[in-house]
Amino acid sequence: MPNTESLNPRFADIDSWPTTEAVEAMLEGQMSAIASLKSQTRQIAAAAEAAAVRLQKGGRLVYVGAGTSGRVAVQDGVELGPTFGWPAERLLYLMAGGIDALVDSAEGAEDDADDARSRIRESAINADDVLIGVAASGRTPFTIAALTAAKEAGALTIAIANNAGTELLHAAQHDLLAATGSEAIAGSTRMKAGTAQKAILNLLSTAIMLRLGRVYRGLMVDMVISNEKLLNRAFGIVRALSNCSEAVAIEAVHLAGNDIKTAVLIALGKDPAAAAALLRDHGGILRDAVEAVNGSAS
Repeated sequence: MPNTESLNPRFADIDSWPTTEAVEAMLEGQMSAIASLKSQTRQIAAAAEAAAVRLQKGGRLVYVGAGTSGRVAVQDGVELGPTFGWPAERLLYLMAGGIDALVDSAEGAEDDADDARSRIRESAINADDVLIGVAASGRTPFTIAALTAAKEAGALTIAIANNAGTELLHAAQHDLLAATGSEAIAGSTRMKAGTAQKAILNLLSTAIMLRLGRVYRGLMVDMVISNEKLLNRAFGIVRALSNCSEAVAIEAVHLAGNDIKTAVLIALGKDPAAAAALLRDHGGILRDAVEAVNGSAS
């Protein structure tokens, strides 16, 4: 039996404990889940750097999972668009049982390895793509089959599991282990295991976006401006990065068509066409484009 599903004798009577004590014990577990990731920082960084290399070639970020693990994975992916401007067409979710399984239980779907292999073929997974498979047990047939088929197709594969030495971890080129152990409620991997998975995914995807130049000086320069709050945030980002006035920042954002990176270069003195061209010439990396502007001005 995987450690994540074993009964911890300490919690055998948790249903009879005072509620405050039960909550405190569960919180302790959540904190230990995060602490379990300390040993994985180098592996997460290596996986992020390898993923960025593939994605710079135009590949897709593909999330694979079943049940709780799949839902946690999808949550990470859907946040990449508004936060980092990651294109929806470069995101793919291979959820056991389909997207409907996000809200409805799909019994037996996690055991369907044939469906996983079929969906990898149908999705035309290739060498530019990055597949992230998540499974608390580390032995979910659907997720293992998807990673194996993707690796055979040349994709970069990353596995996240909560049990050491499992088939999922062996199937991937980069294996990330969150050894969270048994749960306060035996087998309820939505608790410690899910918390650790969410944290790994946050770290991994954010590090990938860092390496792809979608963050500059700690600010979300590829953020999608979709409401008034984010528009005002964009004005503030342009002001902070160009040291310009509020009026200049507002005009720059409008001239750039709400593209923050281009707006920064406009605020630094470039006309819109030249700013867009400069950004293209530097592969969309704002840091390099700004250094080119500053270098030409010196």
